[in-house]
Amino acid sequence: NVACDIQVRAWDDLIPTLTRGESDAVMASHVVSARALKAVDFSDRYFHTAARFAARRDGPKLEITPDGVEGKRIAVAKGTAHEAYLAEFFRFGRIQAFESPELAREALIQNKVDLLFDDGLALWINGTSSSECCELRGGPFLEPRYFGEGIAIAITKADPRLKSELNAALKRVRASGRFDEIVLQYFRTRL
Repeated sequence: NVACDIQVRAWDDLIPTLTRGESDAVMASHVVSARALKAVDFSDRYFHTAARFAARRDGPKLEITPDGVEGKRIAVAKGTAHEAYLAEFFRFGRIQAFESPELAREALIQNKVDLLFDDGLALWINGTSSSECCELRGGPFLEPRYFGEGIAIAITKADPRLKSELNAALKRVRASGRFDEIVLQYFRTRL
């Protein structure tokens, strides 16, 4: 029941609009992180993005555990939290780091690797470009040290009243069941 003036901005300009006083809140899937908290505050988390494995539908059914993927070729984007997570917890897989998530995804589509490890939401969204060859497997993996503390609405540190109002609204939308309806409308699989 609040009028909103929605403004479209370039991603790199979203948080600066808060610090310059040009916006009251930013809702654009910002991950709560220590770095972001230096500049802004956040509402309660409204979503958690999980890391997931993807595999070819016609590939072997693997147990997605460190032992279950031992020796399997796992594609991942180089220099990402996903690569670091694999190195820590799935180090017995044959990790193949690619220059970009797109190249890692293409390696799976072309059957050059057995698995792909990436952001579950990105894998789901980009599933249509996979020619329906692939599916999510295992997980979700939600380790905050690697994948953040969830997604929330960014706000200035100087407006605790707005934070309280946003948190109350998020609680109401969850309690009403509407949040789950919206999520299921777009994401028919558990991310």
